Amino acid sequence: MLAPFLIMLREGLEAALIVGIIASYLRQTGRTQWLPAVWVGVLLAIALSLFAGAAVLLAGREFPQQMQELFEAIVGLVAVVVLSWMVFWMRGAARSIKAQLYDSMDAAFAHESRTGTGATWALVGMAFFAVAREGLESVFFLLAIFQQSSSSAVPLGALAGVGVAVLLGIGIYYGGIRLDLRRFFRWTGIFILFVAAGLLASVLRNLHEAGIWNLLQTRVFDWSEVLPNASVAGTVLSGLLGYHESPTRGELLAWLLYLVPALVLFLRPHASAAPAPQQQPQSAGASADAQ
Repeated sequence: MLAPFLIMLREGLEAALIVGIIASYLRQTGRTQWLPAVWVGVLLAIALSLFAGAAVLLAGREFPQQMQELFEAIVGLVAVVVLSWMVFWMRGAARSIKAQLYDSMDAAFAHESRTGTGATWALVGMAFFAVAREGLESVFFLLAIFQQSSSSAVPLGALAGVGVAVLLGIGIYYGGIRLDLRRFFRWTGIFILFVAAGLLASVLRNLHEAGIWNLLQTRVFDWSEVLPNASVAGTVLSGLLGYHESPTRGELLAWLLYLVPALVLFLRPHASAAPAPQQQPQSAGASADAQ
């Protein structure tokens, strides 16, 4: 439950921050009549994410056993890619995302003043793509997790994460809640890299069960009697570190070859750069300066 909760909390908070910046800017500049366009974009993105998740889930159920294992491996690999991209994208983009959004909105309203059109679709598009990106990333992650565990704690944890993210986003927008976003995204980023490493190891497991990967199948250790996956501690370690009670050499190697370089790259200091100029006064709460 912990892994889906924290990842959906992070995904939801990223989307909430971007939507909050857009909505806060409209409120600051006296353009609150444009807010419905933002909510239309959000609702369309949620609908797309739900439809994509249902379509992928139904497609996977139609395959025979070996093909289903291959399908699960593909979904797991996509989840590793999108989780990694999410972590490193936010690490690099957080410093300038507010200025970029302000520039985009200023350009849209300038076009609106000249031609009478453009602002509505621009706002719908910005909100749609912000939420859709996080939603589609979440779809593949949750599918990969659901394939590993059928426990009801997984969807409950995911829903709890989304719920908390929405509440935090509302609190940040109205200025009632302040978070150390830099520290939040740093620690959740480290956690997500561990989750992605565990998913990558499970991809090799699925490929072996599909009859595609048969190398490095010697068991490194077998802790099924001491610390089984089904135990409380095993479940927690599986969610946090990608633990498996009896990993093969290939799975352990994939875990290490992904995790070590990813952590080194993620934790390296940022190159010094001049701060981006502020075009508008910062709102009381909706700050996306996460790094």
